[in-house]
Amino acid sequence: MQDILANLSIGFGAALSPMNLFYCFVGVFLGTFVGVLPGIGSLAAISMLMPLTFYVPPDTALIMLAGIYYGTQYGGSTAAILLNLPGTPSSAVACLDGYPMSQQGRAGVALAMTTIASFAGATVGIFVLTLFAQSLASFGMSFAAADYFSLMLLGLVASSTLAAGSPIKGIAMVLVGIALGSVGSDVQTGELRYTFGMLGLSDGINLVALSMGLFGVSEVIATIAGKESGGAVQRVGLRSLLPKLSDIRRSLAPIVRGTALGSVVGALPGTGTNIASFMAYVVEKRVSKTPEKFGTGVIEGVTSPEAANNAAAQTSFVPTLTLGIPGDAVMALLLGMLIIHGIQPGPRLIESQPVLFWGLVASFWIGNIMLVILNLPLIGIWVRILTIPRRILMPAILMFMAIGVYSVNNNAFDVWIMILFGIIGYFMSTFRFEAAPLLLGFILGPLMEQYLKRALLISGGDPAVFVQRPISATLLVVAVLVLALTIWGALRRRKHARVESVESVS
Repeated sequence: MQDILANLSIGFGAALSPMNLFYCFVGVFLGTFVGVLPGIGSLAAISMLMPLTFYVPPDTALIMLAGIYYGTQYGGSTAAILLNLPGTPSSAVACLDGYPMSQQGRAGVALAMTTIASFAGATVGIFVLTLFAQSLASFGMSFAAADYFSLMLLGLVASSTLAAGSPIKGIAMVLVGIALGSVGSDVQTGELRYTFGMLGLSDGINLVALSMGLFGVSEVIATIAGKESGGAVQRVGLRSLLPKLSDIRRSLAPIVRGTALGSVVGALPGTGTNIASFMAYVVEKRVSKTPEKFGTGVIEGVTSPEAANNAAAQTSFVPTLTLGIPGDAVMALLLGMLIIHGIQPGPRLIESQPVLFWGLVASFWIGNIMLVILNLPLIGIWVRILTIPRRILMPAILMFMAIGVYSVNNNAFDVWIMILFGIIGYFMSTFRFEAAPLLLGFILGPLMEQYLKRALLISGGDPAVFVQRPISATLLVVAVLVLALTIWGALRRRKHARVESVESVS
């Protein structure tokens, strides 16, 4: 404990310097702003600001870029709740219950509770990062390729429960997501798959374009088609921002579960905030006594994923800095920035660069306090976005999404991909096919394929490796149980529906 306190004193000494304080504030402010704007995201923002970091010390650059990263986790849920447009892929889950809350006149409560949940998740994530960085890195190293495959398979099976309707439709969407994730170059062989001769698909389908199309453009099309429910826009004051005691009581356990899950998932190499938020929603729906209410505006469906993705945003720095394994594309950018500055991430980073590592950890405390101070007073301004006429707002949102998607790769092809999936997403919504399982299948599918090939390569092609390792075998058993429970629940609901229909006829 004394060593940790000594290290934190070094970190706060670095983080509280005027230059680092200024860049921390710039980072979290830009992160919040970018998160609120649909279609931009932390990846595009960090990519555009990367050249600025060449003129400041590496610890200052890392503090600013990290502030943008976890700042977008706060702001990303704002557009998701208000307009059903996720600011970041990890905030797509907030659309499922946050937007219905907004339609019910409870947007202020939803935004206030997400800020509280985000701060709680981030705070615990920082504690975990501070106390268990080395041990969590060792735990992540204990996972072999077979264990990661089983973990991804469990995530895909569980994601089918995200569907509000039939689990069969949810499983179908997961399979579609896996198929879309396989488009592009094979990682092992370099062979092009399912590109149909289009050069723009050689690197695969862009995640930002896919998520913005399914959730953003489809909402714009629905609004133009007259399917927007509209609803009266509430007048937001201090009273409307204060959650009820029942909201707080119902959110406590979900925040704890989401924080715990996000802290663990974020620390695993190759995962990140997207998986944490989706898994947290799955867990909440599974443990709830009223799972059928999820997707209609329940507070648990908002607070748990927000706590999870903010906790994961903090602990995702563990594999990135201590193992050199990025959890997502943003972490890969931060990794590249350190290498450009001549710093090699790895197990010796904490010892060789204590000022950089502990200064970053201390800046997390400072940055998250700044975010709470920034977000709570500005909630009323974000909610007032609802008063803007949709005929003005929707074209502006479409423009922001097009700019954001284009700026990721400077490729107009991605904009057409976004529009295509916007049209597909509109018809999916019309026929009650959920987009969330598709998105998770798209994220986890390529990872699962890589770990499957790696595990079979190591075992000489013997599939028994997946049941011989205790971690992998346990995860596979859990996946089978989840699948069985899902099918059993669907059959039970169908039986009850038949009984009710017979009774109504008689």
